[in-house]
Amino acid sequence: MQFPDRKYDILDKQNDTKRRKIMYEYFKGIISKITAKYIVLEVNSIGYILHVANPYAYSGQLHQEAKVYVHQVVREDAELLYGFATEEEKQLFLSLISVSGIGPVSALAIIAADDNAGLVQAIEQKNITYLTKFPKIGKKTAQQMVLDLEGKVVVADGPAESKAPVQTVDNQELEEAMEAMLALGYKAAELKKIKKFFEGTTDTAENYIKSALKMLVK
Repeated sequence: MQFPDRKYDILDKQNDTKRRKIMYEYFKGIISKITAKYIVLEVNSIGYILHVANPYAYSGQLHQEAKVYVHQVVREDAELLYGFATEEEKQLFLSLISVSGIGPVSALAIIAADDNAGLVQAIEQKNITYLTKFPKIGKKTAQQMVLDLEGKVVVADGPAESKAPVQTVDNQELEEAMEAMLALGYKAAELKKIKKFFEGTTDTAENYIKSALKMLVK
């Protein structure tokens, strides 16, 4: 019995991965769905799943046209698309995943904190304590971030948006925010403490996520 050559089998898979990778800059379409982990952008009757840092930041654009910058990650078992509100956010994501030890999910968690100036300052000042507060970022990876990104990442924080709290039923917005943060890699025990702080308040899921992340990484 003749068995297939494992060497060529691996090469075929690698070549197939290279053939399948297509470079996209952005998609423009209708946001048809928002979940705790991703949004669905419908382009020419095709719904693309885009993994984003804070899905609920797109709540105001649900069923409306939006332009979302994208980056494609091709793995042996999946082809994933990551979405970004701005080109600057996409470039920050690419800088982060270029660091050994930082994958797409960890990069999204860092971006979701919405503290670009604080991130750059932490890198420039070698503030390892700040950097290790993000999910799956240990001391070794934080040190690698400083080594690889010091002097190379320049981002500008936009003016803080003032959004009025909205009335919710049974605080579903808070539940959705906690679910989204679990998807980013934060531990349930951490989120339980944060959730207690917000109980009795009313706000959007987007704002809950931003406020909670600021508390976790301060």
